[in-house]
Amino acid sequence: MAQVLEFRLPDLGEGLTGAEIVRWLVEVGDVVAVDQPVVEVETAKAMVDVPCPYAGVVTARFGEEGSELPVGSPLITVAVGAASSGGSTEAPDAKGSGNVLVGYGTSEPPARRRRVRPEQPVSASAGAANGSSGRAESLDGRPDAADAPSRATVSGGGDGQAGGLGVADGPVPVISPLVRRLARENGLDLKELTGSGPDGLILRADVEYALRAAAVPTRTAPEPATAPAPAPATTPAGTRIPLKGVRGAVADKLSRSRSEIPDATCWVDADATELMRARTAMNAAGGPKISLLALLARICTAALARFPELNSTVDMAAREIVRLDAVHLGFAAQTERGLVVPVVKDAHARDAESLSAEFARLTEAARTGTLTPAELTGGTFTLNNYGVFGVDGSTPIINHPEAAMLGVGRIVPKPWVHEGELAVRQVVQLSLTFDHRVCDGGTAGGFLRYVADCVEQPAVLLRTL
Repeated sequence: MAQVLEFRLPDLGEGLTGAEIVRWLVEVGDVVAVDQPVVEVETAKAMVDVPCPYAGVVTARFGEEGSELPVGSPLITVAVGAASSGGSTEAPDAKGSGNVLVGYGTSEPPARRRRVRPEQPVSASAGAANGSSGRAESLDGRPDAADAPSRATVSGGGDGQAGGLGVADGPVPVISPLVRRLARENGLDLKELTGSGPDGLILRADVEYALRAAAVPTRTAPEPATAPAPAPATTPAGTRIPLKGVRGAVADKLSRSRSEIPDATCWVDADATELMRARTAMNAAGGPKISLLALLARICTAALARFPELNSTVDMAAREIVRLDAVHLGFAAQTERGLVVPVVKDAHARDAESLSAEFARLTEAARTGTLTPAELTGGTFTLNNYGVFGVDGSTPIINHPEAAMLGVGRIVPKPWVHEGELAVRQVVQLSLTFDHRVCDGGTAGGFLRYVADCVEQPAVLLRTL
């Protein structure tokens, strides 16, 4: 008899607590192999294909595309040892899954295994409409404690609804574990709600509306009016866009930066004519092309070697400034999914050619949404080239928990006094936002002036090469 194994959303690392289902890669009834990707999810860091550690037949999927699942919630169930469409039988994996994310894989026994009662054989089509297979138990025959009212029981097909809370009078049409948790934490009985989703599906908005309604106190008698009553608050009309995924992560980080970091900004105009000429000469000499961003990054790492205060972070719990040894240089990249900041690790140890190659690789990964969480974390200083948007200046918001960010505007021809004469030169505005806890204006000004000097006279860099 086939065993039904439940695969839960694994820990995706980097402190992530959940993910949004973007696209299912398998259907109920499909045969899957060990390490085969079964769903594409979006976290606050990146898009991730989640591989299944079991081989067998998919008997249930949990969660619709667009819904959010917390780490540890059921993702799919797989009948291991069930006959496939070709008549062969898949055996449980004995060698172990090689495609481990964080904290799961078949090299160790899974945290939970489920089997189907003999009177309810596995059906490849059962649960296709409701995301369920047969009623599940733990392997010792007792009902699984995790299938208490906090989450959906896996019930047999036939009611046309999603697995509910397992009450005696039938399942409650709820799919999202987040909805069930929200109701449970607030003592709300989901049986009393009427869902606004398809086929009466209870959505998060239904629960939040019920909680708001329950929070409004009722009055037994009118109170004497001492002043004109204010007009009742109304929700303005408009489109609501959830702050989740990348956009939600950016909102959280920027809010934290503004609330925790006492930042200050200084800026300067610089003549970038010689830097542009130097880049042209480098690329004319043959070999891989050197990007302008790579040259600016090389200038940044040289400046940070002179002013290490800006390559640091603040530990307020210990009341210490932590100066960091390595420069992991983040750079802002705008994508269809929103703003992301890929990180070039050990930028201080790279030359312009290596920096150009790494910037190109990470930019392409950002464009295609394939950046890993590790490539989006660990930065110690950020370079923001907003000149690509055709603007001259900005006041960057520090990428928490870093201590500074250098902003670079567009490089445009402007009148400039050069060697005592008025001339048309390629001018750029540079701005530095810094954490005033790690240094004072003298250090920040010194850093920015050194950067500007290197932009105006690239030969200054030769002192550090």
